[in-house]
Amino acid sequence: MGSPNRTDRGSDTARLLPAVASMALALAVIGASLGAIAVSSGVPLWLVTVMAALVFAGGSEFLVVGLTTAGAAPVTALLGGWLLNARHLPYGLALGDALGEGIGRKLFGSHLLVDEAVAFALAESDPRRQRRAYWVAGVTLYCVWAPSVLLGGLLGRGLGDPHLFGLDAALPAGLLTLVLPALRDRSVLRAVLLGCLLAVLTVPLLDQGLAVLVALLGTVAALPLPNERRRAGAEEGGAV
Repeated sequence: MGSPNRTDRGSDTARLLPAVASMALALAVIGASLGAIAVSSGVPLWLVTVMAALVFAGGSEFLVVGLTTAGAAPVTALLGGWLLNARHLPYGLALGDALGEGIGRKLFGSHLLVDEAVAFALAESDPRRQRRAYWVAGVTLYCVWAPSVLLGGLLGRGLGDPHLFGLDAALPAGLLTLVLPALRDRSVLRAVLLGCLLAVLTVPLLDQGLAVLVALLGTVAALPLPNERRRAGAEEGGAV
C-alpha cells in the first residue's frame, strides 16, 4: 500500500497530465515552426537545436532568429532577448519556493521557467501542488521543445518557404491562447491593444523583429488610470 503523500502525488500528476499534454502538443507545433523557419532562413540545424536546448525560450529564439537573419547586430539580438525575458524576474520572485531545495534543483528549475510552466503553477493554491505542477509542466515541455525544433528543421529542408504553410503564425497563435484569460483584466487588455497597435504601425518601418521590441512600450498602458486610482483610494478609505 502506498503512503498518503505518494498517493496524492500520483493523483495530482494524473490530474495534470491531460492539460500538460495538450500544451506540449501546441508547443511542439510552435517548436517545429521555429526549426523550419530558422533552417529556411539559413541558420544551421545543429545551431537552432542546441539553442533550443540551452535557451528554452520560444519568444526569444524567434526574435534572435528574425533579427540575426535580417542582418541585425548581435548586440541588438542580445538586448532584444534580454528585454523579452525580463518578465521572468517577477516569475522567479513569485515561484522561488516551487523550485525546491538544493542548488541543482534551483538551477535546473530556473531553466524550466517559461510562461506555460508558470501558468500551471500559479493555478494551484497549495504550495506542494504548486511545486508539483511547475515541475510536471516544466520537465514535460522541456523534453518536447528541442526535439520538435529538430524535427521542424528537418522537415523545413524539404518544405521550401515555411511562410507559405502558415508556420510563422504558430507562435503568435500559441501565445494568444495563453494570454486570452488574462485579457479579462482591463489594464492587461489596454497594454495588449497598445502593444499590438505599435507593432502593426512600426513593422513596415523597422527591420524584422524590432517591432516586437517597440510593442513592449505598450506595457505603460497597464498603469492604472486616474479614475481607477481614485476608485482604489476610495475603497481603501472605506475599508478603514
